[in-house]
Amino acid sequence: MSLKLVAVTACISGVAHTYMAAERLEKLSAQEKWQVKVETQGALGIENLLSESDIAQADIVLLVTEIQLENRERFAHSRCVQTGMHTFLRTPEKVMAAVKKIATSPQGTQIVLP
Repeated sequence: MSLKLVAVTACISGVAHTYMAAERLEKLSAQEKWQVKVETQGALGIENLLSESDIAQADIVLLVTEIQLENRERFAHSRCVQTGMHTFLRTPEKVMAAVKKIATSPQGTQIVLP
C-alpha cells in the first residue's frame, strides 16, 4: 500500500519530543515506502509548514501532539489520525496500524488514539 502522509508534531515544551517524533515518523514511513512531509510546531515556531497543496494531495493526516495546534482547521476534511506524543513514541506500531486502517475510509474520517 503506497500512501502519502502529512503530519504535524508538537509537544508542550516544543523541543525534544517534537523533533524525536518527526524523525521517528520519517523512519517508519520510509520502512513502509510511504511519502511523508512533517510540519513541526515547536520552540522555534512552525517549521516545514504544510501547504494547502500538501494537505490536499495527502491520503492521510497524522497529528502527534500534546498541545492545541495552530491552524488545526486545515485538516477538517482530511482522513486524520490524532494521537498523543507519548502514545506515538512508546507504541508507534499502534499508530501506524491506525494509519493503515483509515486509508480506506471516506475523507473526513478521524481516529483519535489516547
